[in-house]
Amino acid sequence: MSRYRIFVDGQEGTTGLRIHEMLARRSDVEVLLIDADKRKDSAERARLLNAADVAFLCLPDAAAKEAAALVTNPNTCLIDASTAHRTVAGWTFGLPELAAGQRAKLRESKRIANPGCHASAFILALRPLVDAGLVPAALPLSATSITGYSGGGKSMIAEYQAGGNAKLESPRPYGLTLAHKHIPEMLAHTGLTTKPVFMPIVGNFYKGLAVSVPLHFSQLAPGTDGAAIQRALAQRYEGERFVKVLPLGDAAALDGGFFDVQACNDSNRCEIAVFADAQQAIVIARLDNLGKGASGAAVQSMNVHLGLDEGLGL
Repeated sequence: MSRYRIFVDGQEGTTGLRIHEMLARRSDVEVLLIDADKRKDSAERARLLNAADVAFLCLPDAAAKEAAALVTNPNTCLIDASTAHRTVAGWTFGLPELAAGQRAKLRESKRIANPGCHASAFILALRPLVDAGLVPAALPLSATSITGYSGGGKSMIAEYQAGGNAKLESPRPYGLTLAHKHIPEMLAHTGLTTKPVFMPIVGNFYKGLAVSVPLHFSQLAPGTDGAAIQRALAQRYEGERFVKVLPLGDAAALDGGFFDVQACNDSNRCEIAVFADAQQAIVIARLDNLGKGASGAAVQSMNVHLGLDEGLGL
C-alpha cells in the first residue's frame, strides 16, 4: 500500500506538534521531517513542501503566505492553519460540515484554509440558522467565547504554566479593539452581513472553548422559538460524525446548572446546545480549541481531500 507523504511546516508550534501526534498513530502516511538547523532554510522547506502530497502550514500569517508561494508542484495540497487565507478567493474553507457540497470542494481543492477555533464554533452554531431564515443575515449579533490559554501559543502557555502571577488567575477578556482576526471568516462563512460584537475571554485552564450567542425571538423570523432553533441545528447536522446537537435545554449538559467548557477536550467533536425561555435563547457551541478548533480540523480536511475515512487519526 502506497503511503501519503505529509510535511508540517512549523512542526514545533502547538498546532504542528498536535498534528504530528495524530499522524504518528497512522500507518498510511509518511511524515517528511526537516532538520532542526534547516527550519528557516527556504530551499529545504521548498523541497519538502513540493515533495509532499499534503503540507500543513502551521505558521504566522506572513510566513504562511511566503510558504504558499514556494509551492510549484500542482499536486501538493496545502492546508494553512494561519489566518492568512480564510477569506481569500481560490482557497476552500476547511470545515466539512459548513454546507452541502463542502466536502466535494475539499476533495477537489489544493488550497485549504483551516478555520480559527472561535470561528469554527460560531459558524457551526449560526450558519444553519441563517440558512434556515430564522436569523436575518443583517441582524446585529454579539458573541462571547471562553477559551483555554493554549490558544495563545507558546508564549502564553509558558506565562500561565510558570505560575506566580495573580492576574492570570481570573478570566481575561481581550480583543477589545473589536477587530479580532477571526471576525472576517465569521462573517464570510455564516452569511451574516453585519459584523458581530465579539468578545473572547481567556481563562486559567489549558484547553477547551465555548462560544455563546444570545438571541431575542422578537428579532428573529416570526414564530421562532427555542424548539425551532434546536430543530434547525439538529436537521442540519443529522448524521454528522463530529457535530452533535444536544436536546433543547438539555439538563444532562449541565453540572449543577453550569455548562462545562472543557467537555469536548481531547476529541474532534463540537457540541451545540440551545437554552431558551419564552422570549430568548442562548446558543452555545463547545469544542477543543486544539482539536476541532485547530489540529483535528486540519487532519479531518486532509482525510476528506484524500478520500479517506474522515475520522482516521482522530
